[in-house]
Amino acid sequence: MIVEISIPSPGESITEVVLANWLVADGALVGKNQEIAEVESDKATLPLIAEKAGRIKILVAQGETVQVGTVACTIDTSVVVEESDRIRENLTTAETAVTSSKKPAMNNQAAPEVARQQKDHTEEKDRTESPISPENKEVKVTPLAKKLMEEQGVDVDAIIRGLKKLTSHEVKRVLDNPDNAAVAEKPQNAFSRETRSEPISQLRKKLSTRLVAVKNETAMLTTFNEIDMSAAIHLRQQYQKAFSEKHGVKLGYMSLFSKAVAIALQQFPRVNSLIDGDAIISHQYADIAIAVQTDKGLMVPVLRNVESKGVAQIEKEIAELASRARAFRLSIEEMSGGTFTITNGGVFGSMLSTPIINPPQSGILGMHNIVERPVAVKGKVEIRPVMYVALSYDHRVIDGRDSVSFLVKVKELIEAPYRLLSGSRGVEQQLLDL
Repeated sequence: MIVEISIPSPGESITEVVLANWLVADGALVGKNQEIAEVESDKATLPLIAEKAGRIKILVAQGETVQVGTVACTIDTSVVVEESDRIRENLTTAETAVTSSKKPAMNNQAAPEVARQQKDHTEEKDRTESPISPENKEVKVTPLAKKLMEEQGVDVDAIIRGLKKLTSHEVKRVLDNPDNAAVAEKPQNAFSRETRSEPISQLRKKLSTRLVAVKNETAMLTTFNEIDMSAAIHLRQQYQKAFSEKHGVKLGYMSLFSKAVAIALQQFPRVNSLIDGDAIISHQYADIAIAVQTDKGLMVPVLRNVESKGVAQIEKEIAELASRARAFRLSIEEMSGGTFTITNGGVFGSMLSTPIINPPQSGILGMHNIVERPVAVKGKVEIRPVMYVALSYDHRVIDGRDSVSFLVKVKELIEAPYRLLSGSRGVEQQLLDL
């Protein structure tokens, strides 16, 4: 039976996509529910899934732009069935031969001959079960791939024969594998004047358009501050082991900043607003978008209702969304509807920057690297771990007082992390009902 695999719809407003990458070769055997290609739109990258197992026939070229609903490939399910039946028949024949050789001997003189026949039949069965050619015995097979091959009745030789051509995907996987000694390294003193050209992805085209629009359509301004990270660092060092053992993720700074931002947004709602026509809409909740750098550009998955969540839950969701973003497995819904954005250039060593607003939002917080710097503390110079932070905002919506006060509040909360639990009021203020 021939099964058609069509291009899925990434969203209601999207009518065409780019078939960014085929993960299998034309004519290869694929398993049921296997990811066979990546489909890229101007908003997200989605996997193309094989509905049935069989031999694939590719109909759309890699890099081609097609309409949603177009048949990208077909799968011949009869190929896998025939292959499985053939191997099963061989195994049955071998097992029958071994069973016949195990009949009781008539006398002691026949026993050595029976034992020899059993050994021959056992070796024949082993050869039947593992008909792998010598050149393919060194091929690494993951447990999941091995299980899938056993279920579909195919071996390594069959899979290798199905790879009629090598794509950039396979080459990149080999080059990125540090255990592959077959790939020779280039000499350190080698000179090169090579160039490489690659098409701009739909995602990066859309990102470029949005960034230019922000610069042209908003009154963007940036304000800065510095945060003494001593308390946050001490908190991580003291409770990192216990936190990881209980929650299964490491405690990072992003979860602390996300919680601090959510609290500050409730106190300064203008920073959590946007322009909609002739109206300014202020959100009573904090849906914070976290910028994640991927191979195809910046993605911003959204954490919903951060103001109502604890640090542990925020950290778990950040880890999960970041992992899925780097694997290009985020849905459009998971990247839509944020009210504020946080980006962390510090992981790449950035000391200071002016982040660009993520429209239609009105504010974005930029985190940077932590460096020990001399600071004045109660009239004395001390060396403290300091992070510079930047708030870029749309001055049409947010006044200077709100922007500066918002950033000061984030600074206060990070420098005294216990305030993240008590909100804007300190423990003493709660005690005195102030």
